[in-house]
Amino acid sequence: MSYTLDELKAKILDFYPEIEKHQLQTDLTFDKDKNAYVIKIKKGKHELTTFLDKPDADACLDGKKCVYLGLHIAEFVKNFEMEEEQK
Repeated sequence: MSYTLDELKAKILDFYPEIEKHQLQTDLTFDKDKNAYVIKIKKGKHELTTFLDKPDADACLDGKKCVYLGLHIAEFVKNFEMEEEQK
């Protein structure tokens, strides 16, 4: 399956609207050695780096949510929101 980084990023943003809701900076690159996409999400001093294997990315483009990625994003947002509430 062939697609661009922009297409994959758009699909991830579609599946996980909380990224845009919280204005999280999201960068996506491909690591050839790991055959995986590297997803970096930042907001202030908070930063998450996680990997999305090529087969999981392919499934994502086919319309299947990436559960592993979703769990990481949810945890990141939860931690970010908790700190914001404490201010």
